[in-house]
Parts: sequence; C-alpha cells; structure tokens
Amino acid sequence: MPEAKPYQIPKRLVWEAYRRVKANRGAAGIDGETLAAFEKDLKGNLYKIWNRMSSGSYFPPPVRLVEIPKASGGTRPLGIPTVADRVAQTVTTMVLEPEVEPHFHPDSYAYRPRRSALDAVGVARQRCWGADWVIDLDIKAFFDSLDHDLVERAVAHHTDFPWVRLYVARWLRAPMQRPDGTLEPRTKGTPQGGVLSPLLANLFLHYAFDVWIQWQFPQVPFERYADDVIVHCKSERQAEQVLAAIHGRFERCGLELHPTKTRIVYCKDSNRPGEHEHITFDFLGYTFRPRRSKNRQGEFFVSFAPAISTKAAKSIRTTIRQWQLASTRNNQSLEDLAQLVNPAVRGWMNYYGRFYRSQCVRVLQYLNKVLATWARRKYKRLRRRRRASAHWLGCIARRNPTLFVLWTLGVLPEAGS
Repeated sequence: MPEAKPYQIPKRLVWEAYRRVKANRGAAGIDGETLAAFEKDLKGNLYKIWNRMSSGSYFPPPVRLVEIPKASGGTRPLGIPTVADRVAQTVTTMVLEPEVEPHFHPDSYAYRPRRSALDAVGVARQRCWGADWVIDLDIKAFFDSLDHDLVERAVAHHTDFPWVRLYVARWLRAPMQRPDGTLEPRTKGTPQGGVLSPLLANLFLHYAFDVWIQWQFPQVPFERYADDVIVHCKSERQAEQVLAAIHGRFERCGLELHPTKTRIVYCKDSNRPGEHEHITFDFLGYTFRPRRSKNRQGEFFVSFAPAISTKAAKSIRTTIRQWQLASTRNNQSLEDLAQLVNPAVRGWMNYYGRFYRSQCVRVLQYLNKVLATWARRKYKRLRRRRRASAHWLGCIARRNPTLFVLWTLGVLPEAGS
C-alpha cells in the first residue's frame, strides 16, 4: 500500500486554486513559465503541487523582483511568484481566509468580500462631518516591515492545520531574486504581488491596529484599507494623544509611521471656520477638503467633502495621452476610438464619480479635447478651426449620444475645446 500523506489536502482544492490563478492571469516568475506554458502539462503540474504540499516537501522558489515607479517618486518593489507557486499560495489562502475573515473588524475594507474602497471613502465622508479632526496615517514601507514571528503567531491563532503554518513560514522567508540573478534573503516583510500577502497583511494589522485601538480608544472610529488608515477624533488634543499612542504601538510591532506624511487634519467647513496647518488629506484616490456645495434649498455652503484627487486626475490624463489618439490613430474611426477608451472611462467614472461627481466630469472633459484634436488632424476642413472641430464633435454626440461612455454620462464636448 502506498504511504499515506501526512497532510490531507484535497485534489479538488488544488484544481479550484488553479482556476482562480487562471482568472487573475499575471506575469511569469523566475522560471519564465507563463500560464499558457504551465497548462501544456496541466494535469502533471497540478499533481506535483498537490503531491509536494501533501507530503510536506513543497519549498517555494524565490520571487522575481519587479520595481514599479511610484507617482510620488521612487519605486515600489513587487515580488512575482511562479505560476505553480501562485497556485500553491491560493490553496493556502482558500483554507486560511474563511478562518480569519469572521474575526476582522467591520471598518477594515481591503481584500474582503462585499467590501470596497468606495465603502471606506463613503464612511470616512460621513464621519468627517461628525468629528472635527482626522489622523491621516502613513505607514512607512509597510509590506517590507512585517515581523515574521508576529505574523506566524497570528496565523497559528486561527488555524489548526499544521501545513498552513508550515507553508506560511516558508513563503515569508522565500528570497527575492533581483534582475541580475542575485538572491536577497528576507528576514521580515511579505512581498507585494504574492497571492497570500494581502491576507497576511490584513491579519497583521488586525492585531497590530484594529483590535488594539478598539480596546485602547473605543470611542475613536477609523477606516482602514490595507495600510491606508484614517482615524477620527473630536478634538485636536485627542488627536495628538491618539497619534502618540499609535506611534508607540506601531514601534512595538516593528512598524514606523512616516514622519512627514502622517498628519493631523482639521475638517474645516461652514460650521467649523477655524484655521489649522492641514485642512486636506488624500484617501484611496480621493482628496478630502473644504468644498463649495449646495443644500436642498439651493443655498451654498462649505462642506468638508471628497472628490477625485489631484494625483488620480493626473494619472487619468497621462493614460489618455498614452493612447495617442490624435497622433497615431488618424486612420481609425470614432467607433474604433470608442471601443478603445470606453472600458477605462466607465471604470474611472464608476469609481471617481461616486462623490462630488462634477470634479471627475471636469477631468474627463480632457478626453473630449483630445477627440477634437483627433478630428482636426483627420479632416482637412477642420484642421485650422478649433471651434469648428468641437462643434462637429458635439453634433456627433447629439446624433449618437451612446457612442462614448463619456457622452452617456453627460460629459459632452464644449464649444471652443
């Protein structure tokens, strides 16, 4: 009789994990094997993963380091696992997630079912109206700073499966391979890009922050999306006390607050006319600050409200420029351009148009200007007539208002664009 495996991992679980990896796609790891190449011997590759995980002999390969430029400057390191390792990590995530999810705090929003970044923005908006002060927390190099021992203790607290604890420990310590082939050992942190990393990061901050602040300051609400955290306080003095306590707590957990990006912010509006050094903060692509608003009686007032951030608006304009509609697509029709841009515009409007929609509309009006430039370069009769090209585009919009998602949302070409 064949010897029984020490760990009982159903083969069906490995198959389901592969299906999730396939749906998410992703780049190749250090072995250069793409998903398509992995699928050439799908049955054999999945069997190897199951066999090694069930026997305790699975050792994750190094992750491939890819450095992504950050909008604020510098780079963000991503660790790309191999396809096989993504399947193995997904197997573990599918077992561990149901064990920890019921324990997470209701104001933790990232990487969780039926919760979204927009939910967090909406709750923050409501709470800023009720509390005068906000602590905008910025954790320095969070994913690179996780204490391995603390992560493993948190995992062990929630699962009785020894193989889950075994492989979590191995994944945490799997080295990073740089582009030149050198291996960088890891003594702390978990790589962004790993399948398991978001769940481990959430679990770490659940104990390092969520549970702690609920016990230490039960009357202080917060919203957390991964390592983006907003804390609401009734007074500046309370905000200073809470921030000092958070600083000490994070220090004990091996985390560091960014000294300049972490700030106390005053939620200034018509009912709170005082002054403070900081009256604005960014959260999940939205900038919260005093804004001119109108009430139901048609009266104007100043509200502390979120709208698309300057950074997000700049990113949208950059993406539109990268499409090179006016310079390289003169041989295409408006229908071709609509097919190219509509998915992205729909996503931008669904996200950034949720709150203070008019600001997002102003940003997206830039696309109409680019389309007018495309028309001037495509049609000789419009080449030297800026207003005429905008008028021509407006006529198209009135005849076929559903051609561009932008137009169906009421963002129409303006005369003189």
